[in-house]
Amino acid sequence: MTEPAATPTPHSRALALPKVLLHEHLDGGLRVATLLQLLQERGLAAPVGDVASLAAWFDANAHAGSLVKYLEGFGLTVAAMATPAALERVAFEAAEDAAAQGAVLAEFRIAPLLFEAHGLGGEAAVEAMLAGLARSPLPLGQASGLIVCAMRQLPPSETERAATLALRYAGQGVVGFDLAGPEFGFPPALHGRALQLVRDGGLALTLHAGEADAAVRVLEAAHLGASRIGHGVRLADAIGTAEQHLVDEAIALGLHLEVCPTSNVHTGAAVSVASHPITALWRAGVSLSYHTDNRLMSCISLADEAEALLEHTPLLEADLLQMALQAAAHSFLPPAARSAAALSIRQRAAVLGLSV
Repeated sequence: MTEPAATPTPHSRALALPKVLLHEHLDGGLRVATLLQLLQERGLAAPVGDVASLAAWFDANAHAGSLVKYLEGFGLTVAAMATPAALERVAFEAAEDAAAQGAVLAEFRIAPLLFEAHGLGGEAAVEAMLAGLARSPLPLGQASGLIVCAMRQLPPSETERAATLALRYAGQGVVGFDLAGPEFGFPPALHGRALQLVRDGGLALTLHAGEADAAVRVLEAAHLGASRIGHGVRLADAIGTAEQHLVDEAIALGLHLEVCPTSNVHTGAAVSVASHPITALWRAGVSLSYHTDNRLMSCISLADEAEALLEHTPLLEADLLQMALQAAAHSFLPPAARSAAALSIRQRAAVLGLSV
């Protein structure tokens, strides 16, 4: 007799959903085992000595309710990754993990100039990561790309150096430019010259905005040339208020928000996934999609993120599929790659008995 098919679990169903990953920091997304091995290879001290304990350390930091504790892990990861071989490995594994989580297209980001303090130049760092993506299950240019970040708390001259670096590798796998780092007190306009360089060079912009600062910062970033916004969740504060025009303008401009629900909870931008602004923004008609931000720091996977939204919010599988299609449409990869991703989403959805 034929055994009856097992009933899919919520996680297996979330895992099977086709996805697009637009917002993931490579230095926040290493595998725990990889990080521990890289630290050992470089003779660097880990806070604990085995994989399970290190995973628990990150989990405790994520739930400490402190942005300082959340960010503490980046000191470890950047130091551990500061060799070409390590960066190539981390990029490859990130794309491999994204594919295993159902992603049909993925963009990864990092600030390459951070590695200069550890003796590795920005050019070598970028080339190593591009090499890792090129041999990944999501091939470079066809299904993956690299976004170069600048750290907004640094002087504008440093942002301009990062912009110049990004432009050097435009068309070779670098697909966009971003301002990352602490948002409050460092508005994007401080780096207007660097952003102008990027725009003049024809490279796409996605800027972190509206996570730790007000909704108006989302529109400021758009006026500086960003077509996508990292996080942008404070835009929800304007819904139905005297600032509703900010939401209306974001919709009219076709801005796409790269929302990272679990990370937002861990950094204090949201109280819980259940009350996260993603639902209100989606219902208001804002184009958006869901992402992991920092898999290691938040102890989260892309399928976990989907499962949490389905379990704790009113969002349905059909909503998540529409988000994936919108993410594909707003990817910085070439048109052929975006079209291929959209087709794959529809085909995988049909296998699951879903229509989009």
